[in-house]
Amino acid sequence: MCELFGISSQNDFTANEYLKAFFAHSDFHSHGWGLACVSRNAALIEKESVKASDSNYLRERLSQPIAEKLLLAHIRYATIGNVEYKNCHPFTGKDCTGRRWTLIHNGTIFDYPALYPYLKTQRGDTDSERVFLYLIDRLNEATLKKGARLHFEERFRLFDEIICDMAKGNKLNLLFTDGKYLYAHTNCRETLYYLEKNGVSLVSTQPVSDESWQPAPFCQLLAFSKGKLVKAGTEHRHEHIQSEEEMKLLYQIFANL
Repeated sequence: MCELFGISSQNDFTANEYLKAFFAHSDFHSHGWGLACVSRNAALIEKESVKASDSNYLRERLSQPIAEKLLLAHIRYATIGNVEYKNCHPFTGKDCTGRRWTLIHNGTIFDYPALYPYLKTQRGDTDSERVFLYLIDRLNEATLKKGARLHFEERFRLFDEIICDMAKGNKLNLLFTDGKYLYAHTNCRETLYYLEKNGVSLVSTQPVSDESWQPAPFCQLLAFSKGKLVKAGTEHRHEHIQSEEEMKLLYQIFANL
C-alpha cells in the first residue's frame, strides 16, 4: 500500500527532515511520489511516477528549505491503476465555489457503486482519483442545494457522512485539505499516527522521527487547523482487516500492471 504524510501548522514550518525520512520509505513504495504545498485556494503539486529515492528532482527539491503551513506528501505502491504520472497522488481540483481541494489516499476501494460513473470521466485509473471526484461532486451538490457556500460545520458533516458510508468493506486512509483545514481518516489499525508540538500537527502512515507520535483516532474523520486537532466525527466502527480473498485480488491486479 501507499504511505501518507501531512502537516497543519499555525506558522510556516520547515519540513525537510521529516520529508527526507518519509520519502526514504520509497524502497517499499516505489511506484511514484508526490508533494503538495498548499495555501489558501492554491496548491503547488510536484510528482513523478518514479521511486522517490531515485528522483534527482526530489533530491534537489529537498536540498532547499520547504516551509509551509499546509503540506501533503505521498509515496505510491500501486494496487489499482498503472505506474504512470496521471495515477500519482496528490489529486487536486476546485469545487463550484472556486475553493481548491487536494487529496492523497492509502487503501483500496473494493466495492462502492457510487464511484463507478467516474471510470468514464477520470484522467487516470485509480480508485483514489474516483474518491476525490466523488467528494467534490457531493460537495457541489450540497452547495447548489443550499444556494450558498457551505460553512466548515456543514462541510465536515457532509464528509463525515460520506466517509462513514464508504468505509464499509473498504480500506480508506485519507488526507485532504481545502487550504485551511487538514482532514484525516483511517479505518485500518496502526496505519496512521500524529504528532502535535509547538503549534504544528504532523500526520503520517508511520512515525518519521523519534518523537512522541500517537495513533490517530480510529474509524472517525478528523480535522486539523493551524496545528491543532479541532474536530472529530462519528465513530463508525467499520474497521478494515485485510482478508485472504482481498490479498489474492490485490496480487492479481498488481500482476497486470
